[in-house]
Amino acid sequence: MLKQLITAAALVAGSQVAAGGHATDLNFALDWKFEGPSAPYFKAIDEGFFEEAGLAVEISAGQGSLDAIPKVATGAFPIGFADINSLIKFLDQNPGAPVTAVMMVYDKPPFAVVGRKSLGVEVPADLEGKVLGAPPPDGAWAQFPAFASANGLNVDAITVEPVGFPTREPMLAEGNVAAITGFSFSSYLNLVRLGVPEDDISTILMADYGLNLYGNAIIVNTEFAAENGELVTGFLGAVAKGWASAIADPAAAVDSLIERNPAADAALETRRLQLSIDANVATDYAMANGMGGIDDARFAAAIEQLKETYEFQNDPTPDLYFDASFLPSAEMRMLK
Repeated sequence: MLKQLITAAALVAGSQVAAGGHATDLNFALDWKFEGPSAPYFKAIDEGFFEEAGLAVEISAGQGSLDAIPKVATGAFPIGFADINSLIKFLDQNPGAPVTAVMMVYDKPPFAVVGRKSLGVEVPADLEGKVLGAPPPDGAWAQFPAFASANGLNVDAITVEPVGFPTREPMLAEGNVAAITGFSFSSYLNLVRLGVPEDDISTILMADYGLNLYGNAIIVNTEFAAENGELVTGFLGAVAKGWASAIADPAAAVDSLIERNPAADAALETRRLQLSIDANVATDYAMANGMGGIDDARFAAAIEQLKETYEFQNDPTPDLYFDASFLPSAEMRMLK
């Protein structure tokens, strides 16, 4: 089915650079709504970083961590933002699909189980005998089997309630579920906004409980990238500058976000952005090596961990899932 879609879909790469030097239009598919962690991309627009790279970037919201993968694979978008672990499984199930990751953003993934202490959830073992709300397209839910395995959980003792993204945090706030899966910075602050006391919220970050995976990355349509390598590299350089600017002044970055999402709470989104910076983006590795790259040994170990709960149909080859050749120099990717 995917191959048919790829054949049928026109590769939406935007207009080519015009003779007059006009910027190339480029559509970028986010994984989620316009919230704090998306502010660096809007900041990159407002600061002219994309324009310097010859690009006029249009950013589209998504509907979950898995949302951008088929969009990019079919050519509906040339570039997107998605969970690399879900990308690995997608490529295993759709061999030869023209999509790969080219820049790691969440060096430490925000996959989390978020519960309420008053409902008896503080550590992984507490999930047994409880109801867990999980949206099927959620990136954190996609990693739950590996998390459960790493913590020796009896998954048969956990009642999983499929929930929609809009109802996930409200169901936990109302006590209809004892915990939910989600991104740490999103679910935590959504609960705060709903009036749940912060000291009643337990954030079980999967990376702190045995999950040795990477998180979300910039992904590209490989057919587009093969013909537009310089544009891809320019895009990634602008993304790095956007994140560096956001790290230096999160509130200013959120100002760029609010221009696109006026209904957002600026203070809340600034805090959400800061949480993502501290826990997921500005890691020791990224600060020392520049954002975007991966450690080959760690990536190989992550694939081995995925094997514990996912049966690969094909031999997993790391270079199918991440191509570092489009990254600008480390100096251009430094976050400080």
